[in-house]
Amino acid sequence: MKARIKWLDGISFRGETESGHSVSIDGAPDIGGKNLGPRPMELILLGLGGCSSIDVILILQKSRQQVADCVVEIDSTRASEDPKVFTDIHLHFIVTGKNLNPQQVERAINLSAEKYCSASIMLRSTVNITHDFEIIEG
Repeated sequence: MKARIKWLDGISFRGETESGHSVSIDGAPDIGGKNLGPRPMELILLGLGGCSSIDVILILQKSRQQVADCVVEIDSTRASEDPKVFTDIHLHFIVTGKNLNPQQVERAINLSAEKYCSASIMLRSTVNITHDFEIIEG
């Protein structure tokens, strides 16, 4: 897997992926950014949430669960001193569907965290990552 970061101006960049997609990356205005895109650390959270979500949906579908929606709300804490790494990340899954089995939802989340999600498994060696979920009938 390859990626490329291209400097645009100021502290704005364009990230380009091997799969042909791009994303604007920028810093906060207080350090010279123009708020044209997410911060690099926000992208890490999105990568984690996206990786976990893909796993959870695929596992639930294979378990024949009738999933209509899946949202992951991510809350994180960073160290106060540089390099200001993440110390804690919490993923709250909100899974909507018909007659969803709570044990199947919990199993899917745990399998993602412990076996399948590369981002989660990579980050958990230095970050306390926790999960919980709620189910909405619909």
